[in-house]
Amino acid sequence: QVQLMESGGGSVQAGGSLMLSCTASGLTVRTPSMGWFRQAPGKEREGVAAIVVLGTGTLYADSVKGRFTISKDNSKHTVYLQMNSLKPEDTAMYYCAAGAWAAGLGSWVSAIEQRGNGWGQGTQVTVSS
Repeated sequence: QVQLMESGGGSVQAGGSLMLSCTASGLTVRTPSMGWFRQAPGKEREGVAAIVVLGTGTLYADSVKGRFTISKDNSKHTVYLQMNSLKPEDTAMYYCAAGAWAAGLGSWVSAIEQRGNGWGQGTQVTVSS
């Protein structure tokens, strides 16, 4: 199992920005991707963004395209989620996950939920109007 540690959550007003970080330990060739999920109170968990660990490739949920950017620093085993133009509906617990890669975000979500190699503890993001 990969160990994942998130940081960077907090409270911000609508239109503001936050950057989340996820640092991994224990990465193997069986964890070709890392990414972010979120879960708001009373709602199902949803995939937000994913990135290929070795190589290129990113995936985004339609709801965050153009506002969020996922990136990585392989030397630090860290993946980032830069969140701009935040909206109250972005309020959620954000979780980092690692596992297989997939061609689309829906497939990636399924792959992680069924065969994921690790989950973080989550970091809270709260956006006020």
